Amino acid sequence: MKAAFHTLGCKVNQYETESLKEQFRKAGYEIVPEEEIADVYVINTCTVTNLADRKSRQFIRRAHRRNPEAIVAATGCYVQMNPEDALALEGVSVIAGNSEKKTLPALVEAYRKDQKKRTRVRAYHELTEYEDTGLIEAMESRSRAFVKIEEGCNRFCSYCIIPYARGVVRSRPQDEILAEVEGLVAKGFREVVLTGINTALYGTEHGGEGIAPLLAALEEMPGDFRIRLSSLEPTVIDESYVRRLLPFTRLCHHLHLSVQSGSDTVLKRMNRRYDRAEYLKIVETLRAFDPQYGITTDIIVGFPGETEEEFRDSLRIVQEAGLSRVHAFRYSMRAGTKAAAMPDQIPSAVKAERAERLIAFAAEQEQRFLEGCRGQTRRVLFERIDPESGLACGYTDNYVMVYADGADRIGQFGDCKLLGEYKDGMRGELV
Repeated sequence: MKAAFHTLGCKVNQYETESLKEQFRKAGYEIVPEEEIADVYVINTCTVTNLADRKSRQFIRRAHRRNPEAIVAATGCYVQMNPEDALALEGVSVIAGNSEKKTLPALVEAYRKDQKKRTRVRAYHELTEYEDTGLIEAMESRSRAFVKIEEGCNRFCSYCIIPYARGVVRSRPQDEILAEVEGLVAKGFREVVLTGINTALYGTEHGGEGIAPLLAALEEMPGDFRIRLSSLEPTVIDESYVRRLLPFTRLCHHLHLSVQSGSDTVLKRMNRRYDRAEYLKIVETLRAFDPQYGITTDIIVGFPGETEEEFRDSLRIVQEAGLSRVHAFRYSMRAGTKAAAMPDQIPSAVKAERAERLIAFAAEQEQRFLEGCRGQTRRVLFERIDPESGLACGYTDNYVMVYADGADRIGQFGDCKLLGEYKDGMRGELV
């Protein structure tokens, strides 16, 4: 029997899909690419925007069209929020909520026996315990592995539906995380990315010490590997939180800090719980530690009521923070959130124009950041061969893509002197 998978949305979904693949392998399935004819299609959905809902439905329908005889199993955030709608889609045989993903192989087998549709979705308020999905032993990447450490969020930003789809904060037991990392490192993975719905909330739900004890344990683990945090939310962390991270030598000099807006008034409407001064204080702390500390971010343009001056505040913070990369998003209304009911919704044309300006401005700042890296020697994890140049490429600790001669270094670290801009990163020379 063959099973194929499609994942929409965040890194947590990507991790959970890898876990599902292992569960299906253990149940005797061969995992095949989603383009192939399979006996089971598993669609791991997203609901972060209305567009994500629509894409989730599209991929579910596409799987059914590819093989009308196949079992289509839908899971993820769209299913969690809209279980009845998901089950009503043509071809869907099985649905499972976010905390029931690990039951999918059993649900599929039960459907196969009696052809009765199977549903297992618990309500938002019932998602109170971390659900173990088993240890991941392999991933598609040869060198970088994602490890989920946390589930849920309690920040309730005004534009975000995810706390309702993922439930309250639940931290994964530290011993499970360490066991998974140990196994992945033993198999040759050299970078472990710790991820969660709101990673900064790990270990905080019962008055705990947060992520520092976990990082301390990883620091003592044998093996040649490094740790990267997928993101930290300024809604949770502050300058003192960041200072506690700096002594960990395995931790990459890169953080994704989602500012979302450079305007204090917009941040207040977003319910983000910090202001631009607090954000810049975190940046200042990181840059005092390493002037070329990589700081990437997300910025939403066209949030309800955003004025031209508020938008310019976002441009200004890109420059003031010296951000190394910006992911620009046009605000997308999400039904069920407070922002969807706010007055002064911004026209699509204005959002598009502001997004273009932000992207262009951020690209200039990225070039300045890369220029600041010129002449430095930084550790690179080589991940693949670039098909155009034939050069080995991979990321530095501060998240700069480097291209260098080193075809024999794939899956290994190498110290590289950064020579200058090249393609989407920098040209490097092994030293």
